[in-house]
Amino acid sequence: MSAYGFAHLRGRTPHVDILEYLERIQATLDPFGGRFVIHGPPTEVVEGSWPGSMVLIEFPGMTEAREWYRSPAYQAILPLRADHIEGDLLLIEGVGSNYDPRERAAKLRAEAAGAA
Repeated sequence: MSAYGFAHLRGRTPHVDILEYLERIQATLDPFGGRFVIHGPPTEVVEGSWPGSMVLIEFPGMTEAREWYRSPAYQAILPLRADHIEGDLLLIEGVGSNYDPRERAAKLRAEAAGAA
């Protein structure tokens, strides 16, 4: 099942290190099957507010996502971004093609009934 690296980036400060990070990140993703799905603006906010930008990287699975983040290659370039852009990075497992939100609702209803 696919997994994702999701970043919410805020307070971007222009810096030459960011350009170097962008030039080098794909080489850190390739060994783990990582690919960009979303990379920054434009964003159309239709509810609420969204300060900053987002990045979504897809991996074949959670193992590859974790291995990429912990890899020496990525850790070597991480400060190039982190020193100049505030943000949060999450690794998240996907739900798969047969996901049905009604099943989740049924599970939550059952849990709520058991807690009552």
